[in-house]
Amino acid sequence: MSATPAPLAPRCLMSLFTALFWLGGSPQSQAADAATPDVSGGGVVHEADLVIYGGTSGGIAAAVQGVRMGLSVVIIEPSDRLGGLTTGGLGQTDIGNKNVIGGISREFYQAVRVHYQDDDNWTWQNREDYRDGGQSRTGPEEDTMWTFEPSAALSIYHGWIERDGIPVVYNERIEREGEGRTVERDNGWWVAEPGSVSKGVVKDGNRITEIIMESGKRFRGRFFIDATYEGDLFAGAGVSFTIGREGYDVYGESLNGVQTRNARHHQFVPGVDPYVIPGDPGSGLLPYIDPDGPGEEGSSDHRIQAFCFRMCLTDHPDNRIPFEKPEGYDERNYELLLRNYEAGETGMPWINSAMPNRKTDTNNRLGFSTDFIGGNYGYPEGSYEERERIVAQHLHYQQGVMWTLAYHPRMAGNVRDTVSRFGLTKDEFPEGNGWQGQLYIREARRMIAGVVMTQHHCQGREYAGDSVGMAAYTMDSHHTQRHVDDNGHVRNEGDVQVGGFPPYPISYHSIVPREEECSNLAVPVMMSASHMAFGSIRMEPVFMILGQSAATAAAHAIEEQTSLQQIDYARLRERLLEDKQILELPGGRPAPRGQYLSLDDIDGIVVDDTGAELEGPWLPTILTEGVHRGYVHDNDANKGRCLATFTATLPAAGEYDVQVAYTTHANRATNVPVAITHAGGTEQVALNQRRAAQTDRLFQSVGRFAFEAGEAVVTIGNEGTDGHVIIDAVRWLPVE
Repeated sequence: MSATPAPLAPRCLMSLFTALFWLGGSPQSQAADAATPDVSGGGVVHEADLVIYGGTSGGIAAAVQGVRMGLSVVIIEPSDRLGGLTTGGLGQTDIGNKNVIGGISREFYQAVRVHYQDDDNWTWQNREDYRDGGQSRTGPEEDTMWTFEPSAALSIYHGWIERDGIPVVYNERIEREGEGRTVERDNGWWVAEPGSVSKGVVKDGNRITEIIMESGKRFRGRFFIDATYEGDLFAGAGVSFTIGREGYDVYGESLNGVQTRNARHHQFVPGVDPYVIPGDPGSGLLPYIDPDGPGEEGSSDHRIQAFCFRMCLTDHPDNRIPFEKPEGYDERNYELLLRNYEAGETGMPWINSAMPNRKTDTNNRLGFSTDFIGGNYGYPEGSYEERERIVAQHLHYQQGVMWTLAYHPRMAGNVRDTVSRFGLTKDEFPEGNGWQGQLYIREARRMIAGVVMTQHHCQGREYAGDSVGMAAYTMDSHHTQRHVDDNGHVRNEGDVQVGGFPPYPISYHSIVPREEECSNLAVPVMMSASHMAFGSIRMEPVFMILGQSAATAAAHAIEEQTSLQQIDYARLRERLLEDKQILELPGGRPAPRGQYLSLDDIDGIVVDDTGAELEGPWLPTILTEGVHRGYVHDNDANKGRCLATFTATLPAAGEYDVQVAYTTHANRATNVPVAITHAGGTEQVALNQRRAAQTDRLFQSVGRFAFEAGEAVVTIGNEGTDGHVIIDAVRWLPVE
């Protein structure tokens, strides 16, 4: 294929051959349907070049870009409201780095600024009295604004839809009969094997030809985009996916799987009793404590991070709806919240971020808050009816949380006084009396494609050269379970917050399935990423970026008469840059943070940890320092189960100085057992890894020994060690 992009022709000028090639049927009927798609009649086949299932922010950006590329498009939105979380309460935009938000995504935040420059849009507050803050603070030199009311976002999206003449079909859900391929592999990694196309997806080989709604409406297209938070289209198309957390042994991610040691944030104060009758295990556990938790550290499981509603609150008396006790309120569901304060908690259990017009975006904080931990495991694969029950349970739970915080007599007085000043807003989500319908689906199904974005991409150990946008947020997982710890107290598990890395590119082949599974579908929202990497990517600005790139790719595939997987990436990249997408940092791939010592720069015979034989649950470091690509460690756990064998081939007999590489820290072990097998036998020494290494601040000698030519072995374990054991490299340096 040519690397020089040609301008894309408008839909009406595309060749009749192309139309027949992709859709079949008469040229006259195809041209008419694509130009003015009929989306009104039940049971009628509606046709478009690009069928977008899900009117989230990513789906809207895809539709806008599709129109700009000359395609006919249609959005099918399962609910009665566009915009997903962007119009559903998430007005405190999670960004990470504003400089890598480009294209249509940046246009949205520019439109927000224009919206609030109109004095008529300030009804409950004077513009000059509004102060935003944190990562979403808008600087005086910016042409964007990063905080907004849900109604403002909805107004902007409706304006785009009207401006571009984009057909939107509301309250239509894809027929899901025939789903259900989730299996559990031996290591606990929950995946869906390809195949088993649902009743709602019609395929010809590896291509979707049409999708069918529960109502019987059918939407035929050349290309499809699944922009939902659930992934019902790609799951129904037989595309592989996963649910839950991958253990460290799946992709070698130290932050994935069960993470009790990382669960330091949003935690209970020490000593909160988990039992119905305090101190009496026979009375049973309080609600939503997992009796099977937490699981083995670093292991895979089916659990997903908690959901909540991002509430839009106000303290303006004329716009405030006081919190009400929900019907069927059961104090036991909030007993842990009350006990947490009675045990000494003093903080406020919310992040109450200021939005314009004296409103807020209110999110979870502390050990017991708006996150309904453990209440969502059935959501990703649940039927529509089961999902509706889960959403209703979340609403009931959160209504009870807010009433408890505001009015319960056992609640700490400072908390009651602060929370009761606020309430829901009369002018946002009036159909729900201030409560929105959009639950914060932080994670559901995630596609498994040819490229899976992982912790290694986030931290720069791997780099996507086929970028279609950038992510920049901290790897962020909310808690996934409540459990009883070894002391008999309640603890949360699953929260991981690790940042400190620069923005990184997202691979094109992580938003399209493997070609053999589906060749004309893109997935810009529940794309291919591990649990941990998805925690960094899953931001609304990024979904808009990926939606725009997905629609651009579909237009290129139509013009090139090929699959999404086979398009000319060079042409795609050039068009994305032309449309002001940001695909990499200036200067290209950044140097890794910290300092790696190259193997080529080390004298002697060196065996890196990547060349050692590792037994047991060693974990890769989250840092970019050490020899070669960093090191592994035992996480100060699984004592006696971890062993590393370094085997070198020595070119000649003689005396060698044996040196072990590690990075020092106060949490390292002082008694790491190192066994050196030499010409006279085996000698074991104890290595103090809290002491700074003497050579290059990485290598520490463990002794000089005589060796025969040929194989030499050093083994390092963690039996009885009193801290973290670091395994980086071993070298044999000839003694002159």
